[in-house]
Amino acid sequence: MPQLISQPTRIASAGNKPKLIDEFVGRVNTRTDGVSVAHMGSPGGWVEPGQTPEFDEYTVVLKGLLRVESKDVTGSVVWQDVRPGQAIVTHRGEWIRYSTPEPEGAEYIAICRPAFSMDTVHRDDEEKAS
Repeated sequence: MPQLISQPTRIASAGNKPKLIDEFVGRVNTRTDGVSVAHMGSPGGWVEPGQTPEFDEYTVVLKGLLRVESKDVTGSVVWQDVRPGQAIVTHRGEWIRYSTPEPEGAEYIAICRPAFSMDTVHRDDEEKAS
């Protein structure tokens, strides 16, 4: 039988400014470890520490601009700007860092497979976030 998710659970965020994370499906709200689905709201100027997660992440931008940094084959940091109506897929085992550099911030949906976990995100030290 289908399961109605009546409301998300608010999750604490990492980064230099508060970001809203409302988990609809995942380890916290539904005790699901195969996938997580969250609605994100990041303020302008937000940046989080880099990470090397053990999950794939599929992100659809609804509003604003989400910047996704990664490393190319030489190890140099490169970035892609993701705008409303666009999506980006990041792969497990690759270093990435998310930010919202424009004043209006960004709103987006993030789907992680398997589900997001603090034990599997493997964030860099906080001082590397700036």
